[in-house]
Amino acid sequence: MLEKEKTELASKEKQRVIKAALGEKPAGLVLKNASYINVFSKKICRGDIAVENGVFAGIGKYSGEKEIDLSGKIVLPGFIDAHLHIESSLASPAELAKALLPHGTTTIVCDPHEIANVMGAEGIEYMLEATEGLPIDVMMMLPSCVPATPLDESGAVLCCDDIAPFYNHPRVAGLAEMMNYPGVVSGDESVLDKISFAENRGKGIDGHAPGVCGNGLNAYVAAGIHSDHECTGFAEALEKLERGQHIMIREGTAAKNLEALLPLLSLQYEDRCMFCCDDRHPNDILKSGHIDNIVKKAVAAGTDPAIAAKAASFNAARYFGLAGKGAVAPGYKADFIIADSMENLDIEAVYKNGVPVYENKKIADFAAPKISSELEKKALDTFHVEKISEKDLSVSGRIPVIGMIPGQIVTEKRNAAEKIDLEKDILKIAVIERHKNTGHIGTGYINGFGLKKGAVATSISHDSHNIIAAGTNDRDIVLAVNRIIETKGGIAVYDDGKLVAELPLPIAGIMSGEPIEVIDKKLEEAKSAAFALGANPGVDPFMTLSFMALPVISSIRIMPCGIFDVDNWKFI
Repeated sequence: MLEKEKTELASKEKQRVIKAALGEKPAGLVLKNASYINVFSKKICRGDIAVENGVFAGIGKYSGEKEIDLSGKIVLPGFIDAHLHIESSLASPAELAKALLPHGTTTIVCDPHEIANVMGAEGIEYMLEATEGLPIDVMMMLPSCVPATPLDESGAVLCCDDIAPFYNHPRVAGLAEMMNYPGVVSGDESVLDKISFAENRGKGIDGHAPGVCGNGLNAYVAAGIHSDHECTGFAEALEKLERGQHIMIREGTAAKNLEALLPLLSLQYEDRCMFCCDDRHPNDILKSGHIDNIVKKAVAAGTDPAIAAKAASFNAARYFGLAGKGAVAPGYKADFIIADSMENLDIEAVYKNGVPVYENKKIADFAAPKISSELEKKALDTFHVEKISEKDLSVSGRIPVIGMIPGQIVTEKRNAAEKIDLEKDILKIAVIERHKNTGHIGTGYINGFGLKKGAVATSISHDSHNIIAAGTNDRDIVLAVNRIIETKGGIAVYDDGKLVAELPLPIAGIMSGEPIEVIDKKLEEAKSAAFALGANPGVDPFMTLSFMALPVISSIRIMPCGIFDVDNWKFI
């Protein structure tokens, strides 16, 4: 359609909306006697809500072609997740959409950082195709740190020139979490090129700077970084907010920061705050919810319901420049939720562009997006590694032990070991490079995982997603690793030479195309199997293990080239 024709069509549609707003014609849909969240006055208001041509036409007294009496119900703007890694759900985007809709999420802003570390620019292309036309809007922030550090052995390296063409895509909103704080404050040219290019295109830049404060924070913000989702305490968040950053209050599977940051959800600070999940596993989504879960927790803790709803919708829309989203008001897109109350937040229906996408406990049918055959083929063939043998797992001499801390992904350096010692809970840990067949295998010891027998392995290993394994004996470690190579990705649990549980993840080695309920069942079976083998009940055996190879978190990690001292930035 030509630009002139598009303009003429849009004008005719606006005429319909205006006539409905004036009451000169019945609106297509009217929500009668509705209570609704007004994100501008931060009040619960009442009136008939007229919807025409996918947008809110007016609020007052209206009649419609279709009318729904909402006496005793409440209408909220559709929820927006301000920062999400789709890959962490382990599900394809289409399957994740099915899981999020019943929880009122109508827009997500995602960072395809994980798949980009495996497939490079083709991973971004894959996610753009896999999210096209879904019944939730998927905005994309371009990965800023692939790999996370120059020491990582990921499947790709993305420089400014590699990601620049994607800014032309209408669903690309900016540059994703800039994890390379040292590169920013040291003026690294390659890092600043990415930031400057995004700025020049009028795009936002998200931050990732846990614990950064003082002049270091000043420098980081001065570089043009507008947000942070890593705040764990009120003082840290307030300092960043006072420097002009927007605060994404995170409540994910591993990192839960809402309770500590609740003081931000007040009239004094709320307009700089939004909600995000970052990384959320299937079981948490299916059993606890998504952004709705954060809203419920906030309200239960005493937050004004209107402020909680605003942080879950309008604030993120405004921050990301998503015009016409995040409010129940004339001219805004009719993305909305019908719930019983703000306290229970039992969601009865979800509408997208004025059309029901979830009601009567059912999701409206939709077709999964079509992915080009070449991209699909590459996403299913990301393992370029030979199977390993027990001799590949040898460890030379006494080396420091990686100490796990229950409930956290930070580690500590513990006394050196030279062999597995189950009485002291010292297990072997290994990382196997799987992208370029380098043959690099890092081995060491870990304390705090708890296994008494067997081994576990997974190809989810942040951020490079090599294979990581831990176990009580070399034989089971080898079998678990080789099983993952056979299935081209996933989770495997072995005991005494036998496979006792697994979750195949063939899409880039980090996602499955199966229904999210099936993924959840297999994941929970794998967790149960790991716990039965003695895994520490205070540790998520796979999510926690997946972070043991990430060298941007203190204090000691394992990488394909060996044990790495993060604090002193050197291999041991």
